[in-house]
Amino acid sequence: MPTVNENAFPGIRGSIQGYQWAGEQEPRYVAVIAHGYGEHARRYDHVAAALIEDGAVVYALDHLGHGRSEGERASVEDVADYVADLGVVIQRTTGKHGLPIVLIGHSMGGLIATRYAQEHPTALAAVVLSGPVIGGNPGFAQLLELDPIPEVPIDPAALSRDPPVGEAYAVDPLVYHGPFRRETLQALVAAVEQVATGPKLELPVLWLHGELDQLAPLGVTREAADRIRSSSWEEKVYPGAMHEILNEINRDEVIGDVLTFLRSAVGARV
Repeated sequence: MPTVNENAFPGIRGSIQGYQWAGEQEPRYVAVIAHGYGEHARRYDHVAAALIEDGAVVYALDHLGHGRSEGERASVEDVADYVADLGVVIQRTTGKHGLPIVLIGHSMGGLIATRYAQEHPTALAAVVLSGPVIGGNPGFAQLLELDPIPEVPIDPAALSRDPPVGEAYAVDPLVYHGPFRRETLQALVAAVEQVATGPKLELPVLWLHGELDQLAPLGVTREAADRIRSSSWEEKVYPGAMHEILNEINRDEVIGDVLTFLRSAVGARV
C-alpha cells in the first residue's frame, strides 16, 4: 500500500481529518475521494492504491461527524457544510500541485461531489459518481413522516455481495452504526432538491451504479441523472451489484472502468 499522510484542518464546523496517499513517482493528476454517509475515508485505501498506480496523488477527508473528524456522529445539518470542507481540500491541492483534479464521490459523497461540481464547474477535470444519492431514497421521506424515527440503521448486508465487506463494516469502530437522525434526512432531501434545480454538469462525468442498489435505488437515481447530464456524461450499471460497487465482488472491473475513464479525461501515462 502507498504511504498515507494525515493532517487535520479547520472545517466549517470543527476539525476535519484529512488524508493524502502518495507514491514514489511524480503524479500527473490529483484524485479527491468523498466517502459516503456513516463511513470514513480509510475504507477507500484500495481505491487510492489503484489510483496511485495509475499516476495520481490522492486526497480524502473524513466528513464532519464521520470517522476521525469532529462533530456529532452522522449528524448532517446542511450538505453545504460538507461541500465547503471538500472545497478546502480541493483548493489546497490546487495550490500545492497545479495538476488536473478529479473528484470521486460515493453515495452521500456522490451527492456532495455533484453539488461541488454544480457550484464550481471549472475547478475539476472530471467527476466519478459511485452509487450517488442524487435522487435520494423514497424511504427517507417515509422515515421523516414518523415521530419518533425508528432505529433502522444501514444493514451491512445491503452493501455488497461479498460477505467480508459487510462483516468488516459491522465491526469497524469508525463507522456509525446507529439510526438516521431527523436533521440528516432533512439535509439529504434538501440537497437532492438542490441538485435537481441546479445546473447541468458540463464537465466529463462517469456515473457507476449497482443494479440492485437498495440505498440509492437505480430508478430514482436515473431520473436525477437525466436532469443534470450533458453530452460529456458516461454511465455503467453493473448487473446484480449492490450499493458499494467499489467493494463488490467485481470491484476490480469497477475500479478498472474508473481508471479507463480518468485516462481519457486527464491523459494516459506516457
